[in-house]
Amino acid sequence: MPGYWPHTGDDVEAMLAFLGLGSLDDLFAAVPDSLRLAAPLDLAAGVPEPDAAAHIDDLAAANRPVGRELVCFAGGGAYDHYLPPVTAALAGRSEFVTSYTPYQAEVAQGVLQAVFEFQTLLAHLAGVEIANASLYDGAAAVVEAVNLAVGVTGREDVWLSRGVNPSWRQVLGTLATGPGHRLVDVPLAGGLTRWPDAGGSPPPAALVVGYPNYLGCIEDLAAARAACDETGALLVVAFDPIAAGVLRSPGSWGADVVVGEGQALGLPLAFGGPYLGLFACRAAHVRRLPGRLVGQTVDADGRRAYVTTLRTREQDIRRERATSNVCTNQTLMAVTAAIQLGWLGPGGLAEVAMRCAQGTRYCRDAMLALDGVEPLADAPVVREFAVRLPADAATVVDRLADDGFLAGIALGPEYAGNGDGLLVAVTEKRTLREIDALVAAVDKAVR
Repeated sequence: MPGYWPHTGDDVEAMLAFLGLGSLDDLFAAVPDSLRLAAPLDLAAGVPEPDAAAHIDDLAAANRPVGRELVCFAGGGAYDHYLPPVTAALAGRSEFVTSYTPYQAEVAQGVLQAVFEFQTLLAHLAGVEIANASLYDGAAAVVEAVNLAVGVTGREDVWLSRGVNPSWRQVLGTLATGPGHRLVDVPLAGGLTRWPDAGGSPPPAALVVGYPNYLGCIEDLAAARAACDETGALLVVAFDPIAAGVLRSPGSWGADVVVGEGQALGLPLAFGGPYLGLFACRAAHVRRLPGRLVGQTVDADGRRAYVTTLRTREQDIRRERATSNVCTNQTLMAVTAAIQLGWLGPGGLAEVAMRCAQGTRYCRDAMLALDGVEPLADAPVVREFAVRLPADAATVVDRLADDGFLAGIALGPEYAGNGDGLLVAVTEKRTLREIDALVAAVDKAVR
């Protein structure tokens, strides 16, 4: 069969000789016949490489990219924020792009300092003492927060708000199966989490809540903190780093662990990744921090220096002492987020958040003025809101694509049982003209 083979015949013979085997069949002799293919795979004949490339181009042309073809009002964890050229220019420098992970401090001082700055900025945003060097994405951060809480408390039950991003909850549900964490689904009422009475059920290891939540509503973290105080649980807050520009920090409400998705901090939509998991916690829990922690020290000559102070993964310490199996972090994404936050500064971040809030308020009011459109939740919002349409939401989203809008996310039955729920996000990029055009298109689509 024609194709590219990475090993020559001599390579194969040398490897077999080293293993003490006579043939490749001997290598796989332990595989039972029941697990072997009885016939070759039923694959079509290959095509020349230019033809395959042309076919891939045709498939790519079917995409309708945000910005050039679609005005984006979709959110749900990934947002169309403005990406300043300075962020891309600095983060794209070869010193950062070619540096994978800083294993050797003596040759990675620049990257280590950049990650240290990221940790410092994130700790300020989260309102707690410690932030790690990043995780893969928001879902991974929620999983690691639950692992930390279970380890601290020795309990297995976790009260999980339905206001947490449903994709993250699905990932958590999958990864909780192995260690046996029991997830208690806590529903929303009026868009906000209504925590159950602590009596009559095992005390939880953690309460996990969004801030704002998946429907864009600002949760009452004081109520969540009170429930934690009553049950002895840790408070895990999945926060939005952009909304942090106008909201009190999770730490000021008493959060023990703060997690989130950092995509909004200078990263493009990019078909879902690579993104950036945010993880911060109280200093009391630093020994259970997942991934790695970069610290500041001095070298032998008394000069400021940076090192990986803590690495709690099983690759670096004894497996039985590991608190996480995270084998790397998103260094380049973390550096990008640090650059973006440094470029914005406190005032710039507050301005972005306020522009989002103002646009969201205007868009929500305009949409609710349409006949048959009702609020799905009445709680205050920042950058996202949910409405009920007098039509199937998925159908409306499809119709509005023809008008040049990515109108939002059609909500599933757990949020809108009749399929009429639409989640709309408004970032600082959306203009008054775009919002008015969206509302007019929705009005036409629901008739």
